[in-house]
Formats: sequence, C-alpha cells, structure tokens
Amino acid sequence: MTEHATTPAGGTATHDTPAAPPGPPAPVAYRRRWTALIALLTAEAMNLLDATIVQVAGPVIHADLGGPAAAIPWYSAAYTLTFALGLLIAARLGDIAGRRRVFRIGVTAFALTSLACALAPTAGVLIGVRAAQGAAAALIIPQTFGLIRAMFDGPELPKALGTIGPVMGLSAVLGPVLGGVLTHADLFGTSWRAVFLVNLPLAAAVLAIAPRLREDRAPVPPRLDPTGTALAMVGIALLVCPLTAGTGAPGPGAWAAAALGALVLIVFTAHQRRAAAAGRTPLVEPSLLRGRVFPAALATSTLFFAVMNGVMITVVLHLELGLGNGPLAAGLTLLPWSAGLAVASWAAGSRLLPRYGTRVLHAGIGCLAAGIAAAALAYRVAPAGHYPLGLPFALALAGLGVGLFTAPFFTTALRHVSPQETGSAAGLLNAAQQLGGTLGVAVVGGIYLTGHGSGQAAGPSAQHALAAAAALLAATVPTAYAMTTHRHGRTAPTPTTDETP
Repeated sequence: MTEHATTPAGGTATHDTPAAPPGPPAPVAYRRRWTALIALLTAEAMNLLDATIVQVAGPVIHADLGGPAAAIPWYSAAYTLTFALGLLIAARLGDIAGRRRVFRIGVTAFALTSLACALAPTAGVLIGVRAAQGAAAALIIPQTFGLIRAMFDGPELPKALGTIGPVMGLSAVLGPVLGGVLTHADLFGTSWRAVFLVNLPLAAAVLAIAPRLREDRAPVPPRLDPTGTALAMVGIALLVCPLTAGTGAPGPGAWAAAALGALVLIVFTAHQRRAAAAGRTPLVEPSLLRGRVFPAALATSTLFFAVMNGVMITVVLHLELGLGNGPLAAGLTLLPWSAGLAVASWAAGSRLLPRYGTRVLHAGIGCLAAGIAAAALAYRVAPAGHYPLGLPFALALAGLGVGLFTAPFFTTALRHVSPQETGSAAGLLNAAQQLGGTLGVAVVGGIYLTGHGSGQAAGPSAQHALAAAAALLAATVPTAYAMTTHRHGRTAPTPTTDETP
C-alpha cells in the first residue's frame, strides 16, 4: 500500500511519484504599510490645503500687503503653476533617486517655504516664495502613488489607492474653510499668515512617520530628458500664464498664447514617442498615451478640477468683493460643500464603487451639474446686494457630486498602470489636476472679475461665471465616458476586493 503525504497546496503526493517543487513564496506584506500610508495621505492633504487655503485669504492679503488687484489670482496661481511645471521631472527624480528620499526632501522644502510665505513683507515676495513652495510640493506628490504601490499588494492595493481620491477632494475643499477661520481668528496677530504656519506641524508629523516608508525606485532607472523637460515647461507656461494674468477674463492675446502652448505640448508628445523609438529614455512613458483610457483621464481631470476651483473662487469673490463679507463668511458658506464631499467620498469608496463601478463617477458629474444650476438659481432670486440664502444648499449638492466623482476617478485612472509607468502616471495626473485648478481660477474667476470691474451687480457676475463652469463640466461628459468604457461601449470593470462590504 502506498503512503500519502500532504503537499503544501493541500493535495496529496505518493512516495512513488515525487511531489512537484513548491512555487515561489507569496510576498510578505509590508508590516508598516498602514502607518506609512498616514504620512502619504497627510502630505497629500497638506499640499491640497495649501493650494486652496489662500483663495479665501487672498483679499485680506491684498489689503495688508498692497500692490495691484491683479496680484490676487497669483497668490494661488504662482503655486499651482510651478507645481504643475515641476511634477513631470519630479516624478522622474523619484524613479531615479528613490521615492522615499525625494519625498522627504520635498516635505522639508515645503515646510521651509511655508515659513518664508508667512514672513513675506510684500506681495511680490509672497508670489515668488509661493512659486518656490509649489516646486517643493511637486517633489512630494508624484512619489505617493509609487510608494503606495511598493507597500501594498493584492486586494489591499485598490483600497489604499482608493483613499487618495477622498483625501484629495476633501482637503481641496476644506482649504477655503480653514483659510477663513484662521484669517478671521487672527491668532496672536498673525491674520492671514496663519494659513501658511499651519503647514509646519503637519510637515513635522509627516517627517516623523516618513522613516516607516519603504524605499522604492523604478525597476529600470530612467535618465532625465532635458529636451522633453524644456518642451513640457514651455508648453505649460504658455498655456497657463497668459490665461492667469490680469484681473478679468482672458483676452484674444492670452488665448493665442494658450493655443501656442497647446501646439508646443503636441510637439512634446511627438518628441517623447521619437525618443522612445530611438531607445532613449523619455520624460513620459509613451505607453501611457496609447489607447484612450489614460489620455481621457488626463482631459477629465483638467476639466473637472477647473470646474471645482472655478466654482469655489466665484463664491469667495462674490461674498468678499461683491457683498463685502469677511473671510469667515466665505469659509462657512463653503462648509456644506465640504460636508457633502466628505459624506459622498466615504459612501462612494466603501459602498457604491464596489457595487456600481464607474457609474458612480458619471453620477458625480450629474450631481455637480445640478448643484451648479441650483447655485445659479440662488444668485438669480436673491435681492441685489443680499446674501443668496439658497447657496449653502446648492453647494451641499455640488459637494456630493465632487465626492462621488473623486473616489472612482483615481482608481479608474491608475488601475492599469504598470510599475515602470508609475512615476510618469503620477506626474501627469497631478499636473493635469493642477493645470485644471489654475485654469478654473483664471477663466471662471476672471469672468466674475470682468463683471465686477465693469460695475455689474454681484449676482449677475456670479451667474455668468457659473455658466462658464457649467460649460466646462459639460465637456467632461465625453472624456469621462471615454475613460470608463471599452471600445464596444460597455462600462469598464472596477477592481473590487475580497473585503467588499
């Protein structure tokens, strides 16, 4: 009688027939991964808070430091522009030098530039230091995606990536609320300077946890691409700077420069493909631009975050410049937006996305559209010079839409990205978001400032700005459809986990 022995797979093998050799051992989960994730999410939140917190404080900064009114948009735009310019090369630096190392350098630089912003004596100095702060943020953000992928595997990976969307969306909206509270509180006489000082304890906490991160590099370390970097920076600068300059809606010259910038970016794309075909290392992995999912995700990110930032700056400018309210009123008015976003982000990430997939993303766009329409109605029915009473309810509806969108968007955009493409994907996706935010402030906010500067009543100026935001949101419908569907029109599957509630 032949004896049997249990194999590692749970079957049996006889002594007459040798068992098959065991396969490679299952990867051991990185034991510090969840604590390390806190550092990454805090860094994401810190960056996005700083990208939006100045919107509410901008008029107060202008009143304190003086300078032309045209400087107000640049308190935000200088940060987001250099952030977008630096993202692509910063992502490559993480691939080459190690993502944990670049992440820690970026957080340290961000803390130092935040302190410099708080001490700025003039508007010009503040704008310059804000640009340096944006460059420091560019070192941080692209590394988070790669570090998460290095520490999480299997069913935990989509869960970890799914936390980024809600954190990013919520932080971006909480910025104006926190900016209004801190500026109004005037802690120790700091006034608007407190909106930058708040970064110091956050950065200290991130640096304290950062040693728990696992170091990670690209499997094949790339080389830098100076020509591609120059083309990308020139194209982005031409696209954004003319649209942001001035205190009103962009003129024909600005749009012509933006068109030239778009042409330069097309040349950049062709250069990247030629570099890859010649065996050189491109700045961006050309494989990301094949097919339609990731390019459509870039377009969707640009348009959606333009709408999100455009609506916020419109509300702030209407309340502070149009009605003469303080930053606290503006911040509290945006609180329902934040609450709606928080609730929808949690529901989308934990309940709706595993069950309904990318249909949640489209529902978010529809909900945001309804919120914008309701806000425009609130402005229309409010008596001239009076606070629109229906605005907080409309913003709560719009916030629900943003929350429903963010959780499935980042999961869908990154689900097919390979380890070699991680740095490029993170840089491109974040650059698109920052460009969208900058353009939203410039275009939608500029439309409001044009009406305000011409003596138009505050309510109609806000309605015109929201109409522009609605047009941008309508343009996200085809791009979102392209990124979430297969060629035959079926909704693309969304990864689920074994622990789906």
